[in-house]
Amino acid sequence: MSAPAQSLAASLVQSVDWLAIAPPTVAAVVALAVLVADLFVAEHRKALLGWTSVAGLAVATAMLLPLLDGDRGTFCLTGETAVCSYTADRFTLVIQFLVLGGALFAALLSVTALKDARKDLPEGEYWFLLLSSAAGAALLPASRDLATLIVALEVASLPAFALVGLKYGDRKSSEAALKFFLSSVTATAVSLMGISFLYASTGTLYLTQVADRIQQVDGQLHTLADTGVVLTLVGFAFKTAAVPFHFWVPDTYVGAPLPIAAYLSVIGKAVGFSGLILVTVVALPSYADIWGPALAVLAALTMTVGNVGALRQQATRAYSAVRLLAWSSVGQAGYLLVPIAAAAYSQDAEKSIGSTVAYALMYGAVNLGAFAVAALVGRTKSLNRVADYRGLYASSPLSALLLAFFLLCLAGLPPGVIGLFAKVTVFSAAVDAGLGWLAVIMAVNVVIALFYYLQWTALLFRTPEGEPEKHRVPGPVTATIALTGVLGIALSGAPQLVLRFTDTGLF
Repeated sequence: MSAPAQSLAASLVQSVDWLAIAPPTVAAVVALAVLVADLFVAEHRKALLGWTSVAGLAVATAMLLPLLDGDRGTFCLTGETAVCSYTADRFTLVIQFLVLGGALFAALLSVTALKDARKDLPEGEYWFLLLSSAAGAALLPASRDLATLIVALEVASLPAFALVGLKYGDRKSSEAALKFFLSSVTATAVSLMGISFLYASTGTLYLTQVADRIQQVDGQLHTLADTGVVLTLVGFAFKTAAVPFHFWVPDTYVGAPLPIAAYLSVIGKAVGFSGLILVTVVALPSYADIWGPALAVLAALTMTVGNVGALRQQATRAYSAVRLLAWSSVGQAGYLLVPIAAAAYSQDAEKSIGSTVAYALMYGAVNLGAFAVAALVGRTKSLNRVADYRGLYASSPLSALLLAFFLLCLAGLPPGVIGLFAKVTVFSAAVDAGLGWLAVIMAVNVVIALFYYLQWTALLFRTPEGEPEKHRVPGPVTATIALTGVLGIALSGAPQLVLRFTDTGLF
């Protein structure tokens, strides 16, 4: 090979910053190791796969610590170190912390769930799929080109379909997986078409380059670029379960294994919203006059439909606690959309995005705690109805008190100070951006949500019907409830730490 050819080949070889990509890489490697080990581990020792997965997620989360010293980029364009496919900045680390920490809690819940339903859930496949999805979810916030963004989105989503439908012979599980699959495939198809139009218009997939070039698109390609923007936004709206793309959420949460419902309620949202933030605020800031009003309307519709849907569940005599949490999560998605919409109007877009990330962290901690208590009750009450929580304080005082705390956080009432703080932060973002009408709709929805959250909370302390049933709390479930409780209480004591932690540094 000639010297010029060797020089060209050397310039095309990219160095890999292994430390920067360590968090998702560790999760992916452990996923493969667990899948292979499943072939050789005896049936009575399958529990080792679960604890290996928990340890792997703990190590992946710990690998975020060495990255706090500064921004890192890898898989960069030759000669342009600022244009990279993978960037480990502050925004990336905060979302990866939420994703990997949430997956760790879901894994702890899964250890007990798999032990209780070993014949219905294949352990090796379960842990492989969960870790693979977590790896994709951790990759997504670091993605800085549209191709990597879509690949990460699908790596996070495809294993989740299988996890939802993994229960052998369960028709609800299969139906839930089908609805989830069809909605997600539609979203991906729409997103891919939008991205292809953006690439055809700008000639690049890198987010920062798209932001520069889309403002200089030739007149003949302007319509193509506009169509690409709209289709890309619609695709990501599907992923966030925003109205009217929310129809799959209640049935999917009810049909999935409970730890997977908890996983989807937090990690699924983190994936959708981090992708939406990167597409709108980083790649398409020049189209803020289009996505800003659109997301504001979606936020209003989503929080209203979610809270009204949760309220309507009480008209059903035996309504499910998981279904109520599912509708609640749709309402919470509306609150998460508010600061992203506000970023289109605000002079300080970074502060608005920080509000969304702060709210996501609060929601993730307390919602996983609520699902952990639901997992505890579901061990003796298979239908897991809200009525089954009547008198929980008499049989399990600490669990009842923590569930009450989690529900008050979601409602935004003291002593759930972190929930109140997060809602005030989101409300402030809307007001500062001049979206007074959206702030009013949010205030009305907070009042609506108070009714079903407080009714559930009051039920915990009522006199139980018959003899109170003692709940035996397995170690992993105890750990999840305790850790989420400690996190929520600690943040309620110092809520300002959340905003400092979520100073995203995206800009």
